[in-house]
Amino acid sequence: MPRKAKRAAINLPDYVFPVPSRGKVYYYFQKGRGGKSPGPRHRIEGDPHSPQFWIKYRELMGEDHALPALTVSEAIDRMLMELRAKGTIKPQSIRFYDQSSRIARKAWGDLSPSGLRPKHIEKVFDSMRSKTGAANNFLSFMRAFGKWMRKNDLTMFQLTEGLSAHKAKDGHRPWTAEQLATAEAKLTGAVRRGFFLYRYTGLRGSDVVRLGPEHVVEGGFEIVTQKREVPIFCPILPELAAEMANWEAGEGPFLRQQGGRADGRPYTRKLFSKHFAAQRDTLAGLSSLTLHGLRATAVGRLRAGGVDKLQICDIVGMSPVMVERYSRYLDRRASARAGIARMLETEAKMAPAKHSENAKQERSKTNKIGDAR
Repeated sequence: MPRKAKRAAINLPDYVFPVPSRGKVYYYFQKGRGGKSPGPRHRIEGDPHSPQFWIKYRELMGEDHALPALTVSEAIDRMLMELRAKGTIKPQSIRFYDQSSRIARKAWGDLSPSGLRPKHIEKVFDSMRSKTGAANNFLSFMRAFGKWMRKNDLTMFQLTEGLSAHKAKDGHRPWTAEQLATAEAKLTGAVRRGFFLYRYTGLRGSDVVRLGPEHVVEGGFEIVTQKREVPIFCPILPELAAEMANWEAGEGPFLRQQGGRADGRPYTRKLFSKHFAAQRDTLAGLSSLTLHGLRATAVGRLRAGGVDKLQICDIVGMSPVMVERYSRYLDRRASARAGIARMLETEAKMAPAKHSENAKQERSKTNKIGDAR
């Protein structure tokens, strides 16, 4: 079993000392501890990462126990520090909050958090309608930050009240056959390898960069997804198997950086996306495409091949609702084509009847003319 990383040592303020008990650490305040006339001993709730700790400490020191004036950026830092110290949410969630907080820092970083109102969050959120994903990430962070501020008496407002996530209009577009062919012919190195993994597994980028030989089980990739933490089994399709046959054997992730100081190091999802974009933008017709669009491409192929929604969920680690969303282009085209086919078929059936009716009318006119003569 891997050892848990030790938390960094905490520099405690004067008169505060830790008392370990049953796997936990409690903090106490006592002036003159160890001397001839020690003062009373007081328990301090929380730890030096929490605002409550410092409020109580200042009170015991006889100081004004109000926290010093905070800026929004400092409040965000304190929230993230508290989350890391508690260890109740995953590191990737903390990274998500940190990244999504940049918009708030830019907008109000040097201002007091007590001045934030729902209208301020709404204004920024509405200004991001053209960037649906970033806007929704910002909203998700502000919900968490707003709850933290209320808990710590920094605001009395529900900062995201009345706001709901923007609905994606089209999502990530699947690639066309021509675009796929161009990428397959032109992409090189680790980017080409990643392209094949994305295209033929349909997995999220956070899972693609983790795939390695240890995940290959009975002709498929068996892995627990990072985002939803669900176990999946993704069969290795023939096209991917043929490409993988050319990959050198090794341990660890298939996707590794090439060249420079980082040669051989595993990719992060973000760094691979950056290197992919650098090659993509040199190829005509690919500039607007995304790696996530390959996920839509893979789901579309599965759907067109008759794989049902729940089976697709088991293969790519996607919810049924998202399978529906990612299949929208395929379903829309299939529906439109089926509708036109039915129309043409109906018109073809009606054509002989119309021709017969027209012929009868022509014969009737001819007979009337003959009678008149």
